[in-house]
Amino acid sequence: MQISLKWVTEFVDLETVNLNSLIEKLTLSGFEVEKILEVEINNKKTVTLDISATANRSDSLSIQGISLEISALLNQVPQVSSYSTKTFNWDHKIKNLSEISLAEDECLGFISITVENLNTLTSPDWLKKKLIASGIRPEDNLIDFQNYILLETGYPFEFYDLDKIYYKTNSSKVTLNLTYDQSIKKFLANDGIEYKLNDSILILKANELPISIAGIISSQDIYWSKTTKSLLIEGSIFNSTKIRQQTRMLGLRTTRSSRYEKSLKSTNLLNSFYKLVSLLRISNPNLICKLHTLAQPSEKIIVPITLEYENVNKVLGPVNSSFQNIDTYISPDIITNSLKRLKFEINYDEKNLVWQVKIPHLRSDDIVREIDLIEEIGRLYGFNNFLTRLPTTKTIGREDYNYQTRKKLTSCLLTLGLNELIQYSLVEEKTYIHNDIKLINPLVKDYSNLRSSLLPNLVKTVQENVKKSNSAIEGFEYGHVFFGNFLKGITEKEYVAGVFGGVKTKLSWYDSPRLLDWFEAKGRIEELFKKLNIIIYWKVSTSLKKQNILHPYCTAELYLTNGNKLGDFGQVHPILANKLNLPIDLYFFEFDFELIQNQIQRNKLVIYQEYSSYPKIIKDLSFIIHSQTSFENLKKILYLNGSKFLTKINLLDEYRGTSIPENHTSLCLQLIFQSDEKTLQTKKVENIVNNLKTLLTNKFKATIRI
Repeated sequence: MQISLKWVTEFVDLETVNLNSLIEKLTLSGFEVEKILEVEINNKKTVTLDISATANRSDSLSIQGISLEISALLNQVPQVSSYSTKTFNWDHKIKNLSEISLAEDECLGFISITVENLNTLTSPDWLKKKLIASGIRPEDNLIDFQNYILLETGYPFEFYDLDKIYYKTNSSKVTLNLTYDQSIKKFLANDGIEYKLNDSILILKANELPISIAGIISSQDIYWSKTTKSLLIEGSIFNSTKIRQQTRMLGLRTTRSSRYEKSLKSTNLLNSFYKLVSLLRISNPNLICKLHTLAQPSEKIIVPITLEYENVNKVLGPVNSSFQNIDTYISPDIITNSLKRLKFEINYDEKNLVWQVKIPHLRSDDIVREIDLIEEIGRLYGFNNFLTRLPTTKTIGREDYNYQTRKKLTSCLLTLGLNELIQYSLVEEKTYIHNDIKLINPLVKDYSNLRSSLLPNLVKTVQENVKKSNSAIEGFEYGHVFFGNFLKGITEKEYVAGVFGGVKTKLSWYDSPRLLDWFEAKGRIEELFKKLNIIIYWKVSTSLKKQNILHPYCTAELYLTNGNKLGDFGQVHPILANKLNLPIDLYFFEFDFELIQNQIQRNKLVIYQEYSSYPKIIKDLSFIIHSQTSFENLKKILYLNGSKFLTKINLLDEYRGTSIPENHTSLCLQLIFQSDEKTLQTKKVENIVNNLKTLLTNKFKATIRI
């Protein structure tokens, strides 16, 4: 919001106030000054401030509102405009005026007046200058008056041509009413666009003539023009939620509706009418104004809030004037003065240091608890005037099992070459997996449901990276998923999911780069759980939930030894890969993080083996063997025949090449011999190795290499 300081001086004395000091006070009190502008009007420069207010302060979105805030910050008494004291003898007429019955969820206040003998629609020069200073281009017609009132008071008004209403209704007596009319399917607005309506759109009618979509836009048929001589002026306060719903349905957002969306109050609505009539009478001294329609729902009773001095000190802490060892707190007199500056009604119990504070209707939405009052006191006194202290830490916190598990699992996944990813938990209703839990009031369609799986977002991430020629995307993600519905209850669980593969890699120095096959990918998952010391077993997948993402024949379910399903692992579905132009060797996994955590807790007892004090003897054994021979079976037989001194067998090298016969493989094994009772003799170990060579030659038809 761009405000002119010259305009603000009509309500607050700023002559002796330093500009930088004012900006600092506004910023510290929650009104951030984005820019300082100098607008030149008739060769004179005017200073304006571009101020952004918080969403809960609709009362400050006007010159009057921000002036009241500035006067409170500067501890001044705000000046009252002359029009605020004028009533045009309307007060006693209101009591005899017929009212419209409205539910509070539709309209919070409605006033309309008729204006006749309107001869001049042009706006005065001083008004145009104020609009220019506020960043608005003057139109030199009724729009200038609308914009001026909106800027100064914060209330949007709608103008209708009264003569056109008389003509269209064929009556000189017009009754206004707000209604939902199922028979009205289309509405031609003053922007020239025809909007489709339904029975949830609130319409303002004059007799049976639709004259506006309530709170949003008026009809083109009764919109004012340069020849307009009489007006019906509507000033109303509509429910912010209702307006937001209607603008979303229509795909239409106007200056008027955007103000209603910020939850206006009807406190100063009548005074704004006085100002508007006063402005119109400047160029139209013979103007005839009459009250036409009124709707005033009863204001809700505001219960006083109890404020305790002890709680103020606990939250705000000591002030900067505190001595080294003695804390000084804000005084009760300053608190009382701050509340009075904000125009709050207070009843102070000096003995118990307790205030009973009644909040004005204008601030009843954003101040509802004691902590809100404490924040207001801190704002006025200045948060920078309180000491900043870190709490004293008596004991160092301990890592809980959740954090320990996450740290251990993250370390294992990083070791496998995966990077951590972060995704949004809100998704579309259908993302290859149906997401049952729908948000009641989503911001956009793309984020209308809570996700039931982490895999769709991983697919989307890979797709976006492939589009940008970054095919080597391997990562994992921790995230919450949601199951159930609002009737039976919603379950929230934390999963860990990941994706790897997609690029050709060399598994050994002599191999050419090739794609990762399913068994090698399965080996990565087994390696992960081996690092976590968790025993798993595999089953063929029968679940249909992820059938659009995972391969129907290359997908498996992982289970713990207690029978609990840990999660799923599988290759990307070939149809999905072809549709999204993804690599066919992508592999996805998704596991229940809580089950992993619980299993690690159960396995926390570690059994240690006593270390042998006798030296090892290491022998290498190279041989050529048929490729169909299972390495696991080979190791098992070597252990059985290698005596009790053969403690470990390591695979050092595996080679296939032109020098090796077809369908054969050259293996180099490292044999480690060690005794817990004595030092082994080299001759004895060599005898064992010779026996193993003979075994390989006779049983496996192996060729020993020298």
